[in-house]
Amino acid sequence: MKKLRVFISGTKYFGQEVFRLCNSLEFVEIVGVCTPLGDRHMMKMAQLFDVPVVPGGTLKEDTLPDNIDLGITAHSFDYIGTKTRYKANIGWIGYHPSLLPRHRGRSSIEWAVRMRDAITGGTVFWLNSGIDRGDIAYQDICFIDPKMYGMEPRKAAKLLWEHELQPMGLRLLEKAICDIHAGIIIKNPQQKEYSTFEPNTDGKDIFKPDLLMLGSGSD
Repeated sequence: MKKLRVFISGTKYFGQEVFRLCNSLEFVEIVGVCTPLGDRHMMKMAQLFDVPVVPGGTLKEDTLPDNIDLGITAHSFDYIGTKTRYKANIGWIGYHPSLLPRHRGRSSIEWAVRMRDAITGGTVFWLNSGIDRGDIAYQDICFIDPKMYGMEPRKAAKLLWEHELQPMGLRLLEKAICDIHAGIIIKNPQQKEYSTFEPNTDGKDIFKPDLLMLGSGSD
């Protein structure tokens, strides 16, 4: 069986679990990871399985190993540039915890709570030069418990991520990786007329009068 050569750019617990997922699939070979050297989750896995590490902030075409089939981002803070994306034979996929094209941006879960969305979900998509704008491969949905609307939004987002959206991401990525290995490539363009992009809630002045109508700009 021909191995699918995978490179993972990721951090924290989700990056660790994506590594663990890929390592559990007999047809996958992890050929490298990109993560900050101080990240205890991804570094632990890379060291345990003797996988080469590209230090966070240095990932580019020249530092990415040769002959990569698929790149995966998993809570990655490294920008995957055009030349780096095209160096992978098949491309790069990532997981975003929203129903793209709705809630593009880093604080997507928190905005789903703030806007009192009844339903949210997760999306595995193909990376392109835009932020969360690539073609959709797989999506799934979950309901938001109305009790969360009365909670502090960041706390509610954390609970929603840990109990619903993180496990969903692992399931969707496993489906994507298995299908890609079988030669099944799904790419559905996002419907930009439904897109929203909200600011990072770590910044100041995040509330805008026209926020509910805020678009994403041109694709």
